[in-house]
Amino acid sequence: SLPRFLGQVLGSGAFGLLLAASGPSMLAAYRRAGRDGAKAALLARAVAGLDAGVLASHGESFSAALERRLRPEMVRKLSWHGDRGHRLILVSASLAVYLEPLGRRLGFDQVIATDLEVNPDGILTGRIAGVNVRARQKAIRLTEVLGPGPVELWAYGNSRGDREMLAMADHPVIVGRRIGRRPR
Repeated sequence: SLPRFLGQVLGSGAFGLLLAASGPSMLAAYRRAGRDGAKAALLARAVAGLDAGVLASHGESFSAALERRLRPEMVRKLSWHGDRGHRLILVSASLAVYLEPLGRRLGFDQVIATDLEVNPDGILTGRIAGVNVRARQKAIRLTEVLGPGPVELWAYGNSRGDREMLAMADHPVIVGRRIGRRPR
């Protein structure tokens, strides 16, 4: 979702040019820090200097577009959990600026996502605030939110970055073309 979002914010042509110009710095960052580094390098060039309020407006409209792209079976599964009074927590490496509005739209109780740093004047610095919520960080952040005590955990994931979170779940589910595959 990040490239689509940045394309909306910057315009597809400008984003394409930025992506081409960012290639060397993203590659160097990838070599130093993997996917997290490449993402940080792209964000540094893409959002630094933008007004946080303007980005939030883009996040609201982008969240509506994301909601329309959800698979009906996933929406039904969310409803199933909601009907049972389950606490719904959305955990993603995607940006909070569009996942928080999406989470509100879908009835999530909480969203754990990657935040962007904003200076006191409301301008984005281009840096990630805290950590990129990917891979091991998903499990760490979710554990912090759930707190101590037994919890029956359902977790849904669609990438290798979800392995750690799925491993901690009582009911881990891989989401792909179909919902319901159990991880190997």
